[in-house]
Amino acid sequence: MSLPKTEGEGTIEEIKEAMVQKHIPYIERAGEQGVQILCLQEIFNTPYFCPGQDRAWYESAETVPGPTTERMAEYAKKYNMVMIVPVYEKEQAGVLYNTAAVIDADGTYLGKYRKNHIPHTSGFWEKFFFKPGNLGYPVFHTKYAKVGVYICYDRHFPDGARVLGLNGAEIVYNPSATVAGLSQYLWKLEQPAHAAANGYFMGCINRVGQEKPWNLGKFYGSSYFVDPRGQIFAIASEDKDELLVAEFDLGMIEEVRSVWQFYRDRRPETYGKLVEL
Repeated sequence: MSLPKTEGEGTIEEIKEAMVQKHIPYIERAGEQGVQILCLQEIFNTPYFCPGQDRAWYESAETVPGPTTERMAEYAKKYNMVMIVPVYEKEQAGVLYNTAAVIDADGTYLGKYRKNHIPHTSGFWEKFFFKPGNLGYPVFHTKYAKVGVYICYDRHFPDGARVLGLNGAEIVYNPSATVAGLSQYLWKLEQPAHAAANGYFMGCINRVGQEKPWNLGKFYGSSYFVDPRGQIFAIASEDKDELLVAEFDLGMIEEVRSVWQFYRDRRPETYGKLVEL
């Protein structure tokens, strides 16, 4: 999704509400099409404000569970649809996280993932806004699949992707906000590699458009699904607001893992102490 309203066009609450209202028709369209699991983009209901360092955006953070997750839970229950809802989380004053809530198909809040790897470079000044996650790499047992979450910059680190697989994930979703440049090359490299190395599906979500007044660059979309063989089998455009829908055959996981024994053949006892910290 692209941003419908930005700084100077309303209060922070008005900007958030405009973004939610823009999403609702797509959420309902997903439900009406029978989508079973729906993932939204990184901090879906705000701009990607991290190119600046304006404390005003701290006001956009909210509790999780909280008002937005409760609102999305109504749609999850209405359409019998699991939802991954990425928002800016406020645990307490001054303790803020980049978080994704997971809501089951009956509207039950299952838990949350907090982004572990926080960039602070080249316009992505995220350490100004987010603390590193402290909840590990949970896997959520939803009605339809065992779901893990990675968020944006996390995808550059294979360690958490492996842990999600070891923890039983069948589908890993990576909601993102990333712009053209080196990232665009890596976008179609790293996540298929995670899927192939761990034998699970991934859903990779990126916003579209350019966001003023930050002008970080073009969010190039290209959201896609990739299977356990590392093959991208559905992809969205680079520049359109879009709902990408595809069918997953979870039986492929068993098929792939029976050939490539990703976890049976690991030799952690041979790894030893690899680094001095």
